[in-house]
Amino acid sequence: MSFLYETDPVTHQKRSSQTYIVVTTFLALFGIVGFAYYGLPFFYDFMVKEYGWSRTVVTSGNAIGKLIVGPLFGFIAGWLIDKYGPRRLMLSGVIMMGVALIGLSYADNLGMFYLFYVFNALGYVCGGPLPCQVMISRWFDKNRGKAMGIAYLGIGAGGALVPQIAAGLEKSIGWHYALASLGVLIIIFALPMVYFIKGASVKPAESVKKDEAIPIKSILTNKYFYLLALGSMCSIGAVGGIGQHLKLYLRDINYSQAEAANVMSFVLLSSLAGRLLMGWLADIFRRKYVMMLIYLIVATAIPLLLMPDFPGRIYIFAIIFGIGLGGDYMIIPLMAGDLFGVRALGRTMGIILVADGVAESMFPMLVGALHDSSKTYTPGFLVLIGLALTGALIISFLPKLKKADS
Repeated sequence: MSFLYETDPVTHQKRSSQTYIVVTTFLALFGIVGFAYYGLPFFYDFMVKEYGWSRTVVTSGNAIGKLIVGPLFGFIAGWLIDKYGPRRLMLSGVIMMGVALIGLSYADNLGMFYLFYVFNALGYVCGGPLPCQVMISRWFDKNRGKAMGIAYLGIGAGGALVPQIAAGLEKSIGWHYALASLGVLIIIFALPMVYFIKGASVKPAESVKKDEAIPIKSILTNKYFYLLALGSMCSIGAVGGIGQHLKLYLRDINYSQAEAANVMSFVLLSSLAGRLLMGWLADIFRRKYVMMLIYLIVATAIPLLLMPDFPGRIYIFAIIFGIGLGGDYMIIPLMAGDLFGVRALGRTMGIILVADGVAESMFPMLVGALHDSSKTYTPGFLVLIGLALTGALIISFLPKLKKADS
């Protein structure tokens, strides 16, 4: 081993840097997606009860924030990452996400509520999946799917822990201080590692250096770009609709705060297995088929919420849905990299994530509106089942690329 180190210091340094990048992206996704995205819905029922807001209103903050930020900033963020690297953007994203949760803990009027959800959306775009996907794709030639899967374990780990932490904090200090505490924890977890990545995160892997950048005009005139965007919008809309309403649904069927927190944690624990499994499959099989499998898993899980109750129903749902959830976000950048190359991944995903963000925010609002009018989740959940199946159908029209070898 010492001989290898002495004769190949470049390889040793590269592996050390790759490890650092994976850990950094893990912690960024742990805080910005795991804690913030999956933590906020835990507090929706408190807002409904204390402020008298409808379910449409409490799920509208995510929609308003992403509809304002996404179209205005998504592509610009991707372009900045491609040109200058992700470090500065990620630093600002971590801070804005922390501020967003602290602000939302005291936002008792809709003006402040929507303002801090704009900060939430900015934090997500600048510090969340987009820069993390680019860093992983640029640093890894081989085992890119596995590396993406490990980094995305941060989402599952953060999402699994946050209901337990939030429930414990709410019980001891109240929901306002509990939510503010999550904002502080995000900054503590994610900021230090991002700060020290310096310029190293922009160094491309060997295959990226050789990869000719596809002009953005060519991407935007390619029909497969729109199929990928539409297909991913469908599935992201479906998982977002369930994720944003799961706590409210569980409270409707008389689950206690602790029981609901346990189910939410179990979904995200299952997503850990889903991320590893789908990352492994994405390195072996054509990613198109892995993507279709993920979307079908999501569509298969949701009907369990509409069935008459039986022992273990919710936890069977949690396992199946969690596996689909785990692969859902992770597979999109891998497919985009196959179709359009890694050199343009920031710009490509900047646009696709805007589209996905619209679906992720609008369909929870639609489900909330359908519930408010019918007093049941049945119509909304049926829409989400159809949405996931539509996504699988759209993805089936993508080209049969060669098996993943990177």
